Amino acid sequence: MEYTAIKYEVDDRVARVTWNRPKKMNAISIKLRKEFHDALAVADGDPEVRVIVVNGAGGRAFSAGFDLNDEDAEVKAGGEKQRTVNDWKKIVDDSFDFLYSPFKCSKPVIAMVNGYCLGGAMDFISMCDLRYCSDDARFGAVEVRFGQPVMMMSIPWVMGQRCRELVYTGDLFDAQEAYRLGFVNRVYPKERLEEEVIRIAKRISRVAMPTLVWHKRALNNTMNAGGFDSALRYGADAGLIMENSDSEFKGYAQIQLREGTAAANQWVNSIFAPFEKKND
Repeated sequence: MEYTAIKYEVDDRVARVTWNRPKKMNAISIKLRKEFHDALAVADGDPEVRVIVVNGAGGRAFSAGFDLNDEDAEVKAGGEKQRTVNDWKKIVDDSFDFLYSPFKCSKPVIAMVNGYCLGGAMDFISMCDLRYCSDDARFGAVEVRFGQPVMMMSIPWVMGQRCRELVYTGDLFDAQEAYRLGFVNRVYPKERLEEEVIRIAKRISRVAMPTLVWHKRALNNTMNAGGFDSALRYGADAGLIMENSDSEFKGYAQIQLREGTAAANQWVNSIFAPFEKKND
């Protein structure tokens, strides 16, 4: 496959997949998902690759999450219409498979987060084996403010019950808070992030392949024995119910269809503005 939404390269046993939509803050489009699935399969099947690093192009964001304009363009298919349950089921299933892919990969997957990591992007990195971020990184389950579900309920498994406030509010949190909560392994100065993460990846890549693969399999199965997979699938089913439930945030979808995502976001922000934290 020829890649345009991502970049793929291999150097010294480390495969690097870069989400390459910097003008869109590396928003996760349908094309990006397809290309990423392909690149991850290539890296997983390459005997010369032992570790995979995922990052976002440009310095502003790892990713702003799922590209809502892109999703709507596919659903409307040339004419304005409301999503049906089947439309939502396809979106939820495709999103779930994409977000699950780092966990299912047989080799360690490292997320290298520079700048904003929001919504579905935060879900994605929670399914990676290791997470490192720059000191300017910002995280948030912002989709809840649009009446949309957190698609991957892996966050409780990473940071425990402390995730509840973040999921209920959609508030942003910074790199040091992410470290305090155990969401990221380490925080580095922005100018050193790439150097440090690649150094760690290459250290890991010196471990024997069977040791890496079987340790990851054992760790994953330990989580699944505790109900991880079942919990995630229940979360996806709950998301489908949320998307098809009546609430005041149905107005978001209507504004989005008529006037675009920016106008819909402005409407949501006006609801939450009086209650924002002072330092945000």
